[in-house]
Amino acid sequence: MSRQLYVFDRPQRFVTGTVGQPGDRTFYLQVSDGPRTVSVALEKTQVIVLADRMSELLDEVANRQNTVVPPDAVVNDLDPLHSPVDEEFRVAAMGLAWDADSAAVVVEAVAGGDGDDPVDEDQILSDADEGPDALRVKITPVAARAFVERARRVVSAGRPPCPLCSLPLDSEGHICPRQNGYRR
Repeated sequence: MSRQLYVFDRPQRFVTGTVGQPGDRTFYLQVSDGPRTVSVALEKTQVIVLADRMSELLDEVANRQNTVVPPDAVVNDLDPLHSPVDEEFRVAAMGLAWDADSAAVVVEAVAGGDGDDPVDEDQILSDADEGPDALRVKITPVAARAFVERARRVVSAGRPPCPLCSLPLDSEGHICPRQNGYRR
């Protein structure tokens, strides 16, 4: 199958955001550059892992290459996702890399394959004409740090965790396994 590859090189905006109420939110990666906007859906855990790995990558690059990578970034972009949020695909796998030639972080989000087949690792960060759809974004280290900070804010804006079991609390409480099924 011919793949759709959405490529952005240093876009104006690369953010994560949600649509819906806490407990029923859908997470998105959204990239905008001029009039072009692409949104892909992903899971909350994928957002957490991407933010953590991106932070680790930036720290490692700073240590190994003696490159100036800011330790923190000020999140200037607290705006909601650009509307309408049209999902291009649901992310099945992601790749993360450092492009030393352009001193940029490369993020690739890949759609699921046909059926229940997992995404082949060779398809991530590949320019092959065949395979699942993909979103590839190249961003500066400063933009990457800002992405990490915003992603952490978005994730923490959900439902608070139960102090006993760490599962999310609903507005009416929840059935806590640590309370033998009694509602808190």
